Amino acid sequence: MSGGTNGFGAMEIKAFVPAKDFALSKRFYEELGFESPWSDDTLAYMRLGGTAFFLQNFYVAEHAGNFMMHLIVQDVESWWARLQQSDIVGRYGVRTVPPQDQPWRQRDFVLTDPSGVLWRIAQNIA
Repeated sequence: MSGGTNGFGAMEIKAFVPAKDFALSKRFYEELGFESPWSDDTLAYMRLGGTAFFLQNFYVAEHAGNFMMHLIVQDVESWWARLQQSDIVGRYGVRTVPPQDQPWRQRDFVLTDPSGVLWRIAQNIA
């Protein structure tokens, strides 16, 4: 089978991101700029522009510690500056690595969420 749609017409894919403290993680992502148009006690639909994921009230340390997300943005330096100005790192006790050019032709920085999920927030570069 080739890489075509083969008649199924897939539209998008979403990850289920684990949360150790569901309310804390939801606030963290909202402060990053995500909105939550729907949630209950076990799941929150988190959306930012045309991208989205589900935040789930589920946590296994080995799973969260090996879970990674990759977000492409238009201006990674603006994202980094906003992150620094908001002191989200200090207030949530998360870890960051400053922006750097990667061999896969992206400039990115690393951010962990309150559960240890690693995010690479990146901008495509020439």
